[in-house]
Amino acid sequence: MVTSSGTKGNILTAYLAGALAVMVAIHTAGGVSGAHLNPAFSLCMCLLGQLPLWKFPIFVAVQTLGSFIAAGAVYALYYDAIQFYSNGTLAASGPLETASIFATYPAEYLSLSNGFLDQVMGTALLIVGILAITDGRNKRVPEGLEPVAVALLVFSIEVSMGSNCGCPMNPARDFGPRLFTYVAGWGAEVFSRDNAWWWVPVVAPLLGAAVGTALYQLLVALHHPAEDGGGARGGKRDDGSSTAIPLGAGPWDK
Repeated sequence: MVTSSGTKGNILTAYLAGALAVMVAIHTAGGVSGAHLNPAFSLCMCLLGQLPLWKFPIFVAVQTLGSFIAAGAVYALYYDAIQFYSNGTLAASGPLETASIFATYPAEYLSLSNGFLDQVMGTALLIVGILAITDGRNKRVPEGLEPVAVALLVFSIEVSMGSNCGCPMNPARDFGPRLFTYVAGWGAEVFSRDNAWWWVPVVAPLLGAAVGTALYQLLVALHHPAEDGGGARGGKRDDGSSTAIPLGAGPWDK
């Protein structure tokens, strides 16, 4: 989208590609790790007692490393396009900036405080939606379709709330690629630009995860009939089979 000046993609195609990538990633990693793609989601699982707190930093480190490597893969794939578009100058600002291909940056009008609120609200909505989709005592989607439902949730948040700052909602997805651009030649401006915006998509989604988790527990989970059994991870169907949540289940539960 950037290197073609919008002739080979637009904001909707970018959001759609990102949402479908989430779907594929959940299908790929869901059975092995629970598809922890986002530190905000991992924090939610910690708050619900489904992930030991001591493992949270390990998950965050691996998620960030994965995002860093992914940014390197994108850079390698589109190296010629980026060099051609930018005339060989890797800039984080100006008419030919390319840093925004990798990490998010706020719109011209956006203040740090409004951007922080944007990310708290967006991530809280993401967490509420994921918990609703995977709650066996709620109107959850049919088993196996959770990745599709989460992808549609991500897409809906992006197209409705993405104009302020691109809807990062994921500290690892933003910090890992930003760190890559810093070491790959874009320089320190990727951290200093826009009044040092970089910390907002790192801190605000974590607060948003806590808010979203609390809202779902207070307004939904606590009001399920006690006889339904289960929990935020799932319950029992009428035939007695389990409705365990694939997004939250994983080897760490043992």
